[in-house]
Amino acid sequence: MQQMPILDRSLAFVVCASDAEQLQRRLLVSECLQSRRYRLAVYFDSPSAARAFNEEMGHSTGEDWLVWVHQDVFLPDGWDRQFLAALAQADSLIPRLAVVGVYGMDLQGRRAGHVLDRGRLLRESQPLPCEASSLDEVLVAVRTDSRLILDPELRYHFYATDLVLAARQRGWAAAVVDCCCEHWSDTPTSGPVARTFADALIADARVFETKWLHHLPLATSCFNICKPGDVERFVQANFPVATDATQAGLPPPGRNRSISGTGGSQAVDQE
Repeated sequence: MQQMPILDRSLAFVVCASDAEQLQRRLLVSECLQSRRYRLAVYFDSPSAARAFNEEMGHSTGEDWLVWVHQDVFLPDGWDRQFLAALAQADSLIPRLAVVGVYGMDLQGRRAGHVLDRGRLLRESQPLPCEASSLDEVLVAVRTDSRLILDPELRYHFYATDLVLAARQRGWAAAVVDCCCEHWSDTPTSGPVARTFADALIADARVFETKWLHHLPLATSCFNICKPGDVERFVQANFPVATDATQAGLPPPGRNRSISGTGGSQAVDQE
């Protein structure tokens, strides 16, 4: 008789996917997911990150943390054990910890985190764990008993920083922990972007900037936002729009394509 693996209830994972091949080649070869120790939910072509994440938060079956992760991330062998140890350390140091990521900004607006981004190791000097004012969307975990959810008005941009701000507003804390994962985005770090991508980014930025107007200025790992319209002005000034994504050498702009902030303070990287 074949024995089914025992599910570990410490973590559950959720991912939005638009590219089945990339999902299979990156995230699903991670040992901790291949082992089926943890519950994993995959949503294909979801209209927003919130649709998938919030549904899984509502379906929680006793897990301690729900981990949102991108389809182009690889979790090295032993990553889950290291992450659980990092969570325990952060929880012992930071009261009411409810949101955790692997890359973001600390409370003073400095970059913090440790990630391998497209083969380039990023290891910021800020000691970890540290409280976060913003998190990158590449991987974010939420304590399930906090009942925090993503804002459905933000489709695929700014939702991690929105989550951090919402958590802090409710008396919870957010942190960056030291648990390196690999991010293998296949989209360019500069040059033309598809019109659909630029329009979606700008639309989400308008929602985010209006919602958190009273918190401006604030820094994310992608943008320094001082006033509404700053993101749109940055995108228009730095990223030419291609009318045809194929002609521009871009992959199709899948619904879960988003900004990754690991490119540096003056660069915007596409997820």
